[in-house]
Amino acid sequence: MILVLTRTYFPDGTNSKLECEGKLICNAIELPWKKNETKVSCIPEGNYFIRKRYSNKFKWHLEVMNVENRKFILIHPANNALLELKGCIAPVTQFSGPGLGLMSRKAFYKLKEFVFKALDREEEVRLIVQSNSEKGMIKK
Repeated sequence: MILVLTRTYFPDGTNSKLECEGKLICNAIELPWKKNETKVSCIPEGNYFIRKRYSNKFKWHLEVMNVENRKFILIHPANNALLELKGCIAPVTQFSGPGLGLMSRKAFYKLKEFVFKALDREEEVRLIVQSNSEKGMIKK
């Protein structure tokens, strides 16, 4: 399975759409691009693997693997990137501003169920992170 996260960059956050085979699964919010600095930047564009992960804080969620110079890049619920994320990706049902979204838990459970089914079939799940050069600020 290949998931494609297409980003639009803004000074206060990053908004994305997450698709599989051209079909929208959900939207997503992230921190703004700050040159991959730990805990204050979204991760670099690229190709990553996704796996299941469990923690007491987030219970079952997803982890983005092999991010250069970063660890524990998770996909978990959050509605405000600047207040709730440290480099992770948060699925949201709709945007309410740059790096802001609504009904994250609902979007997260939809995505988690979709991805967990593939992983339970022992299918490889990849995440391609790319920019939407037509809208918003282009990353510098």
